[in-house]
Amino acid sequence: MKYLIVEDFSGQAVPFIFPRRVDHVDMFEQLPYGKVLSAGYVELQPDGTFDCYGGNAELQLKADPQKDSALLKEAFRKRPDHH
Repeated sequence: MKYLIVEDFSGQAVPFIFPRRVDHVDMFEQLPYGKVLSAGYVELQPDGTFDCYGGNAELQLKADPQKDSALLKEAFRKRPDHH
């Protein structure tokens, strides 16, 4: 899968994950946010962690493996108010 980390209107980093066949730039153009913080590829590892790598030359961005993985982990964590 591919991903973008964008800054929302409150300044928070928000991850978007999408299929490899979709271009990073095409996905960014569909989002209502103006700033991309990071871009790359993500793979779910057998231990449940996320491996983030690569980047996108057109957006002139690279993956930030540790930071991006932590953002994705937080986005996917189980919330106590959901089953």
